Amino acid sequence: MPKTIRAALLYFAIVLGTGFVLGMFRVPLIVPRIGERWAELAEMPIMAAVIFFSAGYILRRYPEIRSPRRSLAAGVLALVLSVAAELGLAVVLQSQTVAEFIKSRDKVSGSVYIGLLLVFAVMPRLRLSSHGQAKHKGSDA
Repeated sequence: MPKTIRAALLYFAIVLGTGFVLGMFRVPLIVPRIGERWAELAEMPIMAAVIFFSAGYILRRYPEIRSPRRSLAAGVLALVLSVAAELGLAVVLQSQTVAEFIKSRDKVSGSVYIGLLLVFAVMPRLRLSSHGQAKHKGSDA
């Protein structure tokens, strides 16, 4: 299980870090020009690509998680970390309650974002077929 946790932490860090960097450009440069909704929607294909490639990377880097159960566990754990980080930042940095943060989200881009979070959680499992199953004893089939 420690390898699954490490894989999840790396997956989370890559995707969150990329989102943070993109946000540094989106908020001051893109939002004033096209608005919050369109800026967030424009960023989502980039984040989808980052999710896709990051999931492949963790499967290569941690061959121990190349089983349906472990790859899904890594994705779900990364999702939990991501949601906890985002809610924590909203509460600490923006002085919002969790309810206020959720209510403040745009209905359109927020809905797409939730869908992308679900993709984030399952992408290691979806990419598993292109990386093969682990060949060691005790692999979860």
